[in-house]
Amino acid sequence: TTAIQLGDSLGTGPELWMNLESQYQLSKVRSTDGLIARRAKLYERFPVREMIKRGWIEASKSIDVLEQQFLAFFGIDSLEAEIPFAHAAKKTAPQDLPTMLQLAWLYRARRLASEQVIAAYSADALRQALPRLSVLLSAPEETRHVARVLAECGVRFVVVEPIPGAKIDGACFWLSGSQPVVALSLRLDRIDNFWFVLRHELEHVLQRHGQDRGYILDQDLETVVGGQVSEEEAVANTAAAVFCVSADEITNFMLRVQPFFKEERVLLFAQRLNVHPGIVVGQLQRRLGRYDLFRKHQVKVRQFITSSALTDGWGVVHTV
Repeated sequence: TTAIQLGDSLGTGPELWMNLESQYQLSKVRSTDGLIARRAKLYERFPVREMIKRGWIEASKSIDVLEQQFLAFFGIDSLEAEIPFAHAAKKTAPQDLPTMLQLAWLYRARRLASEQVIAAYSADALRQALPRLSVLLSAPEETRHVARVLAECGVRFVVVEPIPGAKIDGACFWLSGSQPVVALSLRLDRIDNFWFVLRHELEHVLQRHGQDRGYILDQDLETVVGGQVSEEEAVANTAAAVFCVSADEITNFMLRVQPFFKEERVLLFAQRLNVHPGIVVGQLQRRLGRYDLFRKHQVKVRQFITSSALTDGWGVVHTV
């Protein structure tokens, strides 16, 4: 009716106005389709919901605002761009490339670490600090001192809650040639796992592993121990296991008591070594492949670690 009235009054006929109206409605549909496609593309490539949930990205109805936030978070110029975590001297094999979930976690960890102002890194200081860390194996609450000890050696230490599905235990990476970072997820939150993963990452730091490609990402460490691993990982695994319980000590203990691993004997052994029973249990489980043994001693430690370490997650969004 409006088209007829306009056509009559302007002498153009109703067809012109009906055609213009159709084009206008079509442009609205195309615009909406374009926005939907852009949003779908964003959700397809990035863990949008999880990153919003974690407070790393602000929710927005505007696709422009969302896209800009992802460009800024990953430091890229376009949403199609490759996302390198570090400038690598050595090309990473495709099968070793991190997933987008893992990349998001790594970028968040790096953002936190880059804010820390600590002493210059000294490998000698870190080696000398290992006995100080070893003393902390006696009780879960002693883990609260770890962040301070590492900071004094120039090692940046951050804790970032894991993203479901990423399977990250920890990472060692370098902000520059002389600024190592150890990032942990506390995915399993057990005293034995914490110390094993921490010492594993510290060995990567001491050996300067990952400098050629910028980072080392460790995932599902418990399932790969004893399996096929690279030389770097084997070195870090050995250092971690020996740090938790001396190889000679645990070998002799197993020879003495097997096949009867009574709880009382395990507790006395841990007491003699001045380490928490859960740490001994963790090493026994690894060696025996019996992950059901004395699990009640593998106590939680996250609350103590995060009380002093720079932390993002578990309801706490670190403002950056």
